[in-house]
Amino acid sequence: MSLRNPRGWCLPSSPGNSNRHPVVIGLVNNMPDSALQSTEEQFRGLLADAAHGLEISLRFFYLPEIPRSQAGRSHLITHYSEIGDLWSTDVDGLIVTGTEPQSTALSAEPYWSTFTRLVDWAENHRIPTIWSCLAAHCAVQYMDGIRRDALGKKLFGVFECTKRGHHPVLDHCPSTLCIPHSRQNDAPEEALVLAGYQILTRSPDTGADIFVKNGATRHLFLQGHPEYDAGALAREYRRDVKRFLLGRRDSYPDMPSGYFATDVAAVLQVFRQSALKNRTIELLSEFPAALIANAPAPWRRAAIAIYGNWLSHLLARKSVDLGLTESRGLRSHAYSELNPNQR
Repeated sequence: MSLRNPRGWCLPSSPGNSNRHPVVIGLVNNMPDSALQSTEEQFRGLLADAAHGLEISLRFFYLPEIPRSQAGRSHLITHYSEIGDLWSTDVDGLIVTGTEPQSTALSAEPYWSTFTRLVDWAENHRIPTIWSCLAAHCAVQYMDGIRRDALGKKLFGVFECTKRGHHPVLDHCPSTLCIPHSRQNDAPEEALVLAGYQILTRSPDTGADIFVKNGATRHLFLQGHPEYDAGALAREYRRDVKRFLLGRRDSYPDMPSGYFATDVAAVLQVFRQSALKNRTIELLSEFPAALIANAPAPWRRAAIAIYGNWLSHLLARKSVDLGLTESRGLRSHAYSELNPNQR
């Protein structure tokens, strides 16, 4: 497969389980500068674990309108390609991440017009796409006019989400999945259902978690972050504490729900009391970062299953396109773009 974009990462297949045609995935990474490289590593690790020997080629793209620091822009220029290069690049699937909202209206975000072109491009080229968090909110608003609702406070932590019926993207997943969430807004479940979206997983805390349109698999929407590594929520919590100490936020942040062990939470509560009494950035040096770095990741098994099933779908489509008679590399069966009942 010929690619104009040389930037990215290739996961080689395991010995004896090689596919001659790697599955090419474009990652449009919109995360803030502080999370750019950790997001790259999270998806590299998750795709490696989910591939089960399948050769993966991961290509990185960015939206130039997202505000960046000089260091962030330098990293993108060195390691990524601008989104315009995607229009002439052959990819088998796309992953589009969210970013921190800068406006109350998504259509007022500086990247909105480029993002909507990305949605149109993925749809017109029939590219299976995972829309993550804020990217999911942007996509459903553009595609179906579903506007996000602002939450009363940040939804932050690990939540138990329940499967709603069968869908092949959830094969090998338990009936209840632990999924990390970190967001200030919500794509309202009722509006999604009325517009023809199928809710695959949900919880009373998160509302809709994973959903698809009309049972199809071309667009997979995730309000949560199954790609997170074990320390992602801890790092985000420390970042929010730092913002409080710097005076960049008014209130001290809540701990991520369902994440820290009881003894760790007790230590963090002591630090909180100190921060409320002595709000100074110098106190950050006493933050127990080492203590919270080893938090567990109970969502990892489900994340590997979800992305493994998605990769299986990409491989099956690629095999059909190339006229291959055999698809190898993944444990899970391929699923079609049709409603699961039509398979």
